Amino acid sequence: MPSRPLLLNADMGESFGPWVMGMDHEVMPHVDLANVACGFHASDPDVIRMTVRLAAKHGVRIGAHPAYPDMVGFGRRSMACSAEEVENLVLYQLGALYGLCRAEGVSVNYVKPHGALYNDMAREPEIMGAVMRAILAFDPGLPLMTMATRDTLAVRELAEKQGVTLWFEAFADRAYDSEGRLVSRRELGAVHHDPEVIVDQAVRIASGKPLVASDGSDLILAADTLCVHGDNPESIAAVKAIREALCRLGAEA
Repeated sequence: MPSRPLLLNADMGESFGPWVMGMDHEVMPHVDLANVACGFHASDPDVIRMTVRLAAKHGVRIGAHPAYPDMVGFGRRSMACSAEEVENLVLYQLGALYGLCRAEGVSVNYVKPHGALYNDMAREPEIMGAVMRAILAFDPGLPLMTMATRDTLAVRELAEKQGVTLWFEAFADRAYDSEGRLVSRRELGAVHHDPEVIVDQAVRIASGKPLVASDGSDLILAADTLCVHGDNPESIAAVKAIREALCRLGAEA
């Protein structure tokens, strides 16, 4: 059993003007951490500030959710950015969120890159290092949220060398390969839709029990936080069920 509760996080503030993405008002009361889009893959200043206010209202900690500058692709396409460009684009987005948080009297508490930047960071030490340098330049105390995989030794060593705190993240509604990486959304079965399957995976991660990877092998993920999604009524129900299940686990511990 993990020594501390598994924190729930969700991507928030991804609407843009009149286009509504997600069900932030329904999700926010049930999570601990809000990953707020910073304007490069989604969101705008009005949406960001509204999301910050909503998080503050519910006592939810706010994290920056920076991405590649890819509104059309929703930040899910890799871009040929140099390490210096990655460092600067993360810094730019941190500054944008910080300004709106400061106006509302709250703080930025951590950083979780979005989409392709998140995946590239997990695969490429050069990109990981660039994101870490941005954090160190902005606020060395901010943790970096990154993927919990089967073997996290290399990224832990890099973080220790740079002096950055890591929060390892797992997903309740995604399938994993044998290395503990997310199965591509282009593959059948990459995303779980059955609420019972999603809740069971969340409980397994929280209690240190093995998942079944895509090749049939057992996979144990040591995670600090669990990402949940809430873009329809069924997923909202799953978020609530996950919260209830984790509360029961905590009571039994």
